[in-house]
Amino acid sequence: MVSAWRGNEADSVRNEGNKADRVPYYRPGLGQDVLLQGIAKEFRESITQNESDFEIKQTFCFLFASNTLKSTFEHGDSDYPEQRNSLNQPGNGRPETEKCDLSKGRWTQDARGPLYTNFSCKTLPYQRNCFLHGRMDRDFLQWRWKPDQCDLPVFNPRSFLNIVKGKTMGFIGDSLARNHMNSLLCLLSEEETPHEVYREDEEGKTIIWHLPRNNFTIMVLWSPFLVSASEMAVNGTETGGFHLHLDKIDESWVQKLPALDYAILSATNWFFRPNYVYEGGHFLGCIYCSDPNVTHLGPDIVIQGAFRLAFKSINDCNSCSRIVTLLRTFSPSQFENGTWNTGGTCKRTRPFAPEEINNGGLDLVYRNAQLAEIDNARKLGEEKGRAFDVIDVTEAMLMRPDGHPGLHWDNRWNKGLSDCLHWCLPGPVDTWNEFLLELLQRHSSFPLSSRSHAAAEIEKLVLQQ
Repeated sequence: MVSAWRGNEADSVRNEGNKADRVPYYRPGLGQDVLLQGIAKEFRESITQNESDFEIKQTFCFLFASNTLKSTFEHGDSDYPEQRNSLNQPGNGRPETEKCDLSKGRWTQDARGPLYTNFSCKTLPYQRNCFLHGRMDRDFLQWRWKPDQCDLPVFNPRSFLNIVKGKTMGFIGDSLARNHMNSLLCLLSEEETPHEVYREDEEGKTIIWHLPRNNFTIMVLWSPFLVSASEMAVNGTETGGFHLHLDKIDESWVQKLPALDYAILSATNWFFRPNYVYEGGHFLGCIYCSDPNVTHLGPDIVIQGAFRLAFKSINDCNSCSRIVTLLRTFSPSQFENGTWNTGGTCKRTRPFAPEEINNGGLDLVYRNAQLAEIDNARKLGEEKGRAFDVIDVTEAMLMRPDGHPGLHWDNRWNKGLSDCLHWCLPGPVDTWNEFLLELLQRHSSFPLSSRSHAAAEIEKLVLQQ
């Protein structure tokens, strides 16, 4: 069953971003009949597989028309100007938030809802479009994160793009890194539509998006362990477990570091499987294996080792210029009444209060394992013109069991299984980018290098396609 879990992740990589996965554009004030005609036309044009797919999408069209669209049209015209006005307030709360610990707080109700919809975002991936897959409730969209020490400003795409104009940002990790990036693409699309300009292969292990008006480039780099890993096979069949080498970095992402101004690291969730761990040519032990006479390692030990090497590789990158590295902390899965493959679900429709998360348990252990090496990385980075900081989302996301797709995702390969790991778009994951914007503002005085070198690196990637 491990390989089936692995299949969920692999399918996530393979299917996100396909042209047929785009959704129709929603603009407040557009007549409902016109919009529905546009939906029908775009769905018809996107049908390239078989008749059963068409029937499924017809069903989803009906769900939109009967529920989501009704609510959107009832509130869209009045809410949208208010949201746009909030976007045009650059710098709100800067002195207050400069030293604020964003990670401590609670979710508070906010009737304005998200800054984009599953209609307005043209880049929203098929698997994360929970309304398209039948989710009926909208209340989970009407909550905002409120840090204890300050107010966190609403995401402002114009302010974000002013900071990153002419720069390149890379999201490095597994499918949750992609989830984070897709949220950012949707938020920025309120100001400028991103264009996909490069895809490495069918699985999209490297994807590059560009916003030409602001000359801003976003890359997603697939590296679920950050370190060198090779999948184990038995009689020619892949098992879903890996050989991990804590002294060998995954060169697939490190080779692209010279192109980056900002690197966002986040891999953790692939460590929770039967993995065999090596360092210095020696076998250290394994995670979640049943082998006798083998040292059993906790995932936190291996996670810490992987991030130690990742940070070291960034600081040791001789061909890199100045770079800001942000660690996005562990995002928990939230299955209840079972695991992912034993009937576990996530059906909640409201956030938890801070006192309801029981100190986070192992989730905070894994977060702390990521953080254990950050101070040392900062000290070494100061000597080499590198900055390190943390997008600490773990406690906030522990309170959001209502934000996952559940059964409302593209689970055609795993019928009946819930996705309680990834996040709906729009949804609570958008808060990660409010954290990101705040950290970029804090580091806005950090002197980044000329972009001629990085532009050449990106051009090489595109030309190699």
